[in-house]
Formats: sequence, C-alpha cells, structure tokens
Amino acid sequence: MKILVCPDKFKGSLTAPEVCTAIASGIRAAMPVADIDEVPLADGGEGTCLLLTRQSGGTLIEREVAGPRFESVRAAYGLSGDRQTAFIEMAAAAGLMLLDPDQRNPRFTTTFGVGELIGDALNRGVRHIVLGIGGSATNDAGIGMAAALGFQFLDAEGNRLEPVGESLIHLRRIARDAVHPRLNNVAVTTLCDVANPLYGPDGAARVYAPQKGADPETAIILDNGLRNFSEVVGQEMKISANFPGAGAAGGLGAGAKVFLGATPERGIDFMMSATKFHQRLVGTDIIVTGEGRLDGQTLSGKVVSEVCRIGKKAGIPVIAVCGSAELTEESRTALGLAAIESLVDENTPVEIAIRHAPELIAQKIKNVLTHIAAR
Repeated sequence: MKILVCPDKFKGSLTAPEVCTAIASGIRAAMPVADIDEVPLADGGEGTCLLLTRQSGGTLIEREVAGPRFESVRAAYGLSGDRQTAFIEMAAAAGLMLLDPDQRNPRFTTTFGVGELIGDALNRGVRHIVLGIGGSATNDAGIGMAAALGFQFLDAEGNRLEPVGESLIHLRRIARDAVHPRLNNVAVTTLCDVANPLYGPDGAARVYAPQKGADPETAIILDNGLRNFSEVVGQEMKISANFPGAGAAGGLGAGAKVFLGATPERGIDFMMSATKFHQRLVGTDIIVTGEGRLDGQTLSGKVVSEVCRIGKKAGIPVIAVCGSAELTEESRTALGLAAIESLVDENTPVEIAIRHAPELIAQKIKNVLTHIAAR
C-alpha cells in the first residue's frame, strides 16, 4: 500500500517536515510494510521558502537587514542548488511576529529589509526570485522594499519620504534614476493566497491593518494612502496597482508587480508543481494531510482543502490530522475527508497537544489506519 504524506506546518509547534516524520511514525506502527512518500507542503506563507530551498538542494543565506521598525534583524533567505533562484519570505524581515504587541502600528512599519534581501540575491546573480508575501507587519504598498532597491519617493515639494505606510498619502512622484541595475534581469514570482484589492472596503488597510495594530482612524488614513499610491503609480509608471491580490501583505502584492514586475501565483499551486505532487500521486492508495487548525479559512486555498480537492478528483481517500478542528458540518462535508483526527479533544488541552504533538500525531494516525486495515 502506498501512502502519500503531505501536511502543512503546525504553526507554533512543528514544521511541515516534522509533521511528516510524526505521521510516518504512526503509519509504520499500523502498517509496517506501507510505502510512504513524504511531501511536506505550504501555501505560500511561513515555511514555504525553507521547503523550496530544501526541495532544490539549496542553502540558506543569512543577512543583517532592517526590520519592520528599521531595527536591525537577522534574516535568512534560500538560494537554490544551482544558485539561479532565491526564495525569500517577506516575513523574515517585515513580519508581524518580529514586533512586540506595543510596537505594532502599520503607519510606521516598512518592507525595507525585504528589499535588502532582494538586493543581496541580485548581487549574487540570481535569475529568478520567488517571494512569499504572508504574515506582514506592514501597510506600505512595498515602497520600503523599493526604496532599498534604489527607488525614491517624493512629496509635492520634492522631499524624500520615509518609506512607511503613513507616507503614502503624501506621495506625488517616484524617481527611478538609481534603481538596482540587475532588477530588469530577473523574473519575480509572488506567492499569495488572498485576492483582496489594494484599497476600499475589502482592501489591505480596511481588512488587515487592524490585525497589525491599527486603530479605526489609522486604517482610514492608510486606505487613503493606498488609493493615492495607486493614482501616482498610474500617472508616473502607467501601471495599474489595483487588482485582485494587490492588497496582500499591506499592499506588497501591488508593490511587487509595480516595482519588480512580479507575476502572482497561488502558493499551494507553486508548491505542488515544485514537489511534482501530481506525479507522486500515481499509485497512491491513501493520502494523509494536516495543518495546525482546521477552520473556516481552511477552505480558502489552504493546503488541506487543495489536497482534499485533488484526492476527491482522483478517488483517493484523504485523512487529516490537526492540532484542533473547528469546522462546521457544512465545511466537513465540503472537504470530503475520510477521517479527521484532532490532537486537542476532551482529554487533551492545547498546552499538552503542543508539547507532545509528535507523539500524539503518531498515535492518532496509528489508530485510524489500524481501524482501516481491520476492515
């Protein structure tokens, strides 16, 4: 029997490869002769670039760059085995988790460090950059990133603006005389799993800025700034900055297209292509997937929902293991899972589930597969 093991990470507990190891342990305990194929996955968020680096036989590069409040942080990005592709997560330099709660305010945060990582990769001669844009602390439309690459952002008097969210409303001109000379020689792919526009009721500031520390007044200021940014970009660069996905990562979705010429792609689609997921599906009898929490967001392009969709189409039963399951009956039906195993239950509180996740995952998988084998 062939079993394909393809989970996402358990955020705050285990990486996707660690979840694979735990699931495989449970499979061997129940079915010692099973053929196990481990394919750790991600949806473009945290952990994606590490997996892509590993998949390519690459290495991690560490650099000291500006953090979201211009503080110095150590950030890493991946360089593929052939040194032609850089895998960069914006959250490594501009992520919300880099800031204490009292430091979070997207009026004052920047993606400058992301641009510094991109610049380092350009200096190494890469031909392709894969940029994961989840988990941001920012709402600067990528002007911080662009400033680190030589773009200059000016107000009505020609003064240079600090590349942070609150400056967008004052933007009038974009100077491009000193842009990094290799920027036009690379292809850039952004990995994103949201379709929000840049501004408006469903835009970056109105929807996501409150999660990053913005009060209602700040969210309005930032939304107006993003609208102004879009107008200036249209006038100065003849590019539309407002499109589905432009609002990702505080407008970095727009900034990546405008300043890097980036092409957006769904993170899970990119990962499945990179790991040759569909080819590895051939001959599979059971799929085991999982993520830290199954909830309403699971159905929105996350790993488990995409694996379920593919499994259903191929007629292969899918089992999911998770830290906690908070799905409605309707969502459970839509996913079509053969079984859902949650670490958190009436006998296991969250703290215990996190502390003993590997053993619990292995035990849950052993139990469900033993039951299947006994049928």
